[in-house]
Amino acid sequence: MYQNEKKISSEELFKGVVIHLTRDKVELDNGYKATREVIHHPGGVCIAAIDEEENVYMVKQFRYPFGTALTELPAGKLEYGEDPLECGIRELREEIGAEAENMIYLGCLYPTVAYDTEVIHMYLAEDLHFGKQDLDEGEFLDVIKMPLKQAFDMAMNNELPDAKTQLAVLKAYAYKHGSDNK
Repeated sequence: MYQNEKKISSEELFKGVVIHLTRDKVELDNGYKATREVIHHPGGVCIAAIDEEENVYMVKQFRYPFGTALTELPAGKLEYGEDPLECGIRELREEIGAEAENMIYLGCLYPTVAYDTEVIHMYLAEDLHFGKQDLDEGEFLDVIKMPLKQAFDMAMNNELPDAKTQLAVLKAYAYKHGSDNK
């Protein structure tokens, strides 16, 4: 049986550009008091952009915490209060230079439920028109076009370690193929 937790107090430990960290005191239903450390994050979006030939567009970029370049779907951080769809449209244009006639919401995921408030919204972008990338200053990435089936296989074979990419690729594939996962 789960326990509700009522916040008694909150102390800010760190406030950064992207995240801030609090230490909260909580009281459980049985009266027990506990401490929770919480990373507060504005959330983000990721976009599975798929063209008429069923290719998906990925980006490869260096990820400092892991010391390596990862292949991911185009994605970006929300500003607090920003509409996820608007963020997705912006990130699609910035990272791969595309606009989509059709943006289908695939749902959201909570990547780290125990200590982080981040929510990532996932979209399938279709009917693509390409222009020029508009990368942020200091953003370096390569655009990779591959068959959606290849990305699906990579997700299933643990070759795409990024959680949002795995889930959005799997959801996009299921959307396009229903239960037919040949």
